Amino acid sequence: MKKIVLASQSPRRKELLEKTGCSFMIDAADIDETIDQSKPLTEEIKRLSHCKAAHILKRHPDSLVIGSDTIVTIDGKVLGKPADKNDAVGMLRSLSGRTHQVITGLCMLSSQREYLFVSVSDVSFAVLTEDEIEKYVNTGEPMDKAGAYAIQGIASRYITGINGDYYAIMGLPLCAVYEELKNISEY
Repeated sequence: MKKIVLASQSPRRKELLEKTGCSFMIDAADIDETIDQSKPLTEEIKRLSHCKAAHILKRHPDSLVIGSDTIVTIDGKVLGKPADKNDAVGMLRSLSGRTHQVITGLCMLSSQREYLFVSVSDVSFAVLTEDEIEKYVNTGEPMDKAGAYAIQGIASRYITGINGDYYAIMGLPLCAVYEELKNISEY
């Protein structure tokens, strides 16, 4: 049985992968995560996920490596992790009362196989007051999250609906991972 390596330090991805019941280790990939916005975002997010997995596979050549990346986009603009509180406020203002997309890429890579998957989900926000935005930003939760929010955290109270994979929005398309693991006999 080969070992499984999660190429991420995200506590959310770790928590989600634990739900598959597989044992794994963590070795985070430190790669350039620049997105070329002139290309289709679904292809770019798959590329980043593949780059993460390929980077870690070099260190663990006899393993199955799981790489994943998530972006938030609205009006064709990618909202990464906020640079500071003002950036977070601006992002939340742009999401307020609107529906945006969360795109999550997944790559499961070993020396024998490559599985690429992308999930696109729509997330709708309630209209947020300036006071709500300020209080939420001051919790610190938005500061290391794409789009300046965590759907599973405090921001859950602002979500009026989702169309798509909740777990992919959190950062890992859990069902896709589990189904692929079932298809791999050596795991």
